[in-house]
Amino acid sequence: MAATHDLSQPAFDRLKAEYDDLTTRGRIDIARKIETARELGDLSENGDYHAAKEEQGKMEGRIMHLENMIENAIIVEDSAGGGDSVTIGCVLGIRYEGDDSVETYLIGSIEETHQGLEVISPGSPLGIALLGASVGETVDYQAPGGVLKVTVTHIA
Repeated sequence: MAATHDLSQPAFDRLKAEYDDLTTRGRIDIARKIETARELGDLSENGDYHAAKEEQGKMEGRIMHLENMIENAIIVEDSAGGGDSVTIGCVLGIRYEGDDSVETYLIGSIEETHQGLEVISPGSPLGIALLGASVGETVDYQAPGGVLKVTVTHIA
């Protein structure tokens, strides 16, 4: 079974639009670039041809990634505006034990874009520990360097 991807409706719509664009206009554009480069002659020493083929490979990789995300997406309610506990789609502040600074994150998919915030995956050790936590609550999670403790300072 493929992994699911929790996405807000705006993120899903944006990814679907990108997928549609790449599978239509994008493929046509890259085919034209390859054809134009072929007309320049010897393919073994044709930098334009090799660059176009590399671009095609990267684009096809992105198309496959988007297709997987779209097919396995679960649309989650946007919990912007605050709530009682940490949920997917919320923006929250956390403070690491022994640190005075508060860091602000979005809980969700890396494909989410939200005011330039860094994203915590809900499936990561920190994301799993934070889900369901309330403001003021301290949770701990296993990081590569050992167990870390974070306190939820706010949910926006």
